[in-house]
Formats: sequence, C-alpha cells, structure tokens
Amino acid sequence: MTERIANGKMNVLNFGSEDMTFYRGEIHMIKMVGDYPGIFISEMARNFNVTRAVVAKTVNKLVEHELIHKEECENDKKRLCLYLTEKGKKAYELHQEYHKEFDRPLFSYLDGLNDSELKLIQEFLKHANQLIANHF
Repeated sequence: MTERIANGKMNVLNFGSEDMTFYRGEIHMIKMVGDYPGIFISEMARNFNVTRAVVAKTVNKLVEHELIHKEECENDKKRLCLYLTEKGKKAYELHQEYHKEFDRPLFSYLDGLNDSELKLIQEFLKHANQLIANHF
C-alpha cells in the first residue's frame, strides 16, 4: 500500500484527449486553484509541502497550456494570483467527476459499517498516515 501511495505521483489521468491528460501533481494544482481562486504560488507550495520553485514550474506549464492564468494581486503588485481559465475549469470539473465515480464504492462501503468498525478503520488510517509520513 505504501509503495502504491509513494509511486502514485507518477500516474497520469487522461480525461479523453491529449490536452486533458495530466500528471496527478498537475491536476491537483488545478484543483487547488479551482478551490481557492486567487491563491498564491507560495500558499500552494506550503499546502503541497514542496518548494515554490516546484510549484512555479508546474504552474508555468499550466499557464502555457492555457489552464491557469496569473493576475497581479490588487493589494500587493509584486504577487501574482492564480485563476482557472475556461479550459482549466473544464479540467477541474472532469477531475471532480472522476472522484465522484471512483470514490463512490469506497463511500458506499463505509456507509455500511457500524460505529465500532468505523472507529477501527479510523485508528488504522491514523496509524498508517503516521507511518507514511515517517517513510518520506
């Protein structure tokens, strides 16, 4: 399980065309910009626990592919706010639909569990998350 998680960053999501095919890091940056319009690169870097340079490189690629656009921040002209383009909004929506479809079986399974079973799974996941955090 930890190997699948660690290597999951390399997976590619294809939403039906070449211009709607993304590495997981790219689509999750699109998601973050969609969830928090006007977000700064520095905020994204903190949330993803990576350097600003890593985020900036991916953001520039997404700008080049017309998925994200940058605007000067009204309060601080030195900073740039990030927003989705129409194409970026389409990718964001496709990603939302992807999760609705593929996450449904998991949530259906969890809905069928009783309180003690849910507590056991919750404790396991807390422990697994700690192990994964220590793994990196």
